[in-house]
Amino acid sequence: MTKTQPKWAVVTGASGGIGLALARQCAAHGYAVVLAGRDEPLLNKAAQHIEQKYGVATVVQVIDLSQDGAPEKLYQATRQQNRQVELLINNAGFGDNGAFADSAAATNQSMIAVNVAALTGLCRLYGADMVARGHGNVMNVASTAAFLPGPYMAVYYATKAYVLSLSQALAEEWWGSGVHVTALCPGPTQTNFAKTARATRSSLFRGKLPTADMVAAYGFKAMQRGKVIAVHGVRNKIIAQATRILPRSLQRRLAAQAQRPA
Repeated sequence: MTKTQPKWAVVTGASGGIGLALARQCAAHGYAVVLAGRDEPLLNKAAQHIEQKYGVATVVQVIDLSQDGAPEKLYQATRQQNRQVELLINNAGFGDNGAFADSAAATNQSMIAVNVAALTGLCRLYGADMVARGHGNVMNVASTAAFLPGPYMAVYYATKAYVLSLSQALAEEWWGSGVHVTALCPGPTQTNFAKTARATRSSLFRGKLPTADMVAAYGFKAMQRGKVIAVHGVRNKIIAQATRILPRSLQRRLAAQAQRPA
């Protein structure tokens, strides 16, 4: 009698925030987890916690997705380890607040590399395997930023619009193949995102915000139900729907007021 191979999930940006919360959701639903990210100590700590609490196998993959060839490196590592990946969660990403004319070219390029290029590459590599097998799930973490332009976080908002568009296109292409794609669109959340993005003074991050665990639980359940676009929170759902009727000029103005650096 052969031992059943575990089903594996790959989670990028898994060292903290929504990525770590999604990794815990994977483990709670019986997935072994590949935790990918740059911070090895935090990844090891997360892996130990997940193994102890959920009794599933974990693998830590230290990788910088802003580097050329990073998606292929991560994909080949899981292939060499004979991990059959049933779930890909593209969570890695970051933003930056400030006037576009004053922004650093290197920061913008890294943001595009991680938020767009790496996500696209991983979707292609793992998605092709899933389509060939006839089953699998891809979750791309987008944002409510995907629904409108974002003055003073222009590149970040543009990258998330790309993620939402790509996710919808792949969901349609792979419809009926057994492979499902979900774009999870959280709003401001209790994570280190605002600090990393230098946006702590933005009005978007004031007041009581949902936790990463709340967003992850919602997103995982939405993925299980086969939702293509999963917007977390009533307020965020209203904002996403409002972009269909509000004049674009007003959308730009409101976003600029919310994010203009102090």
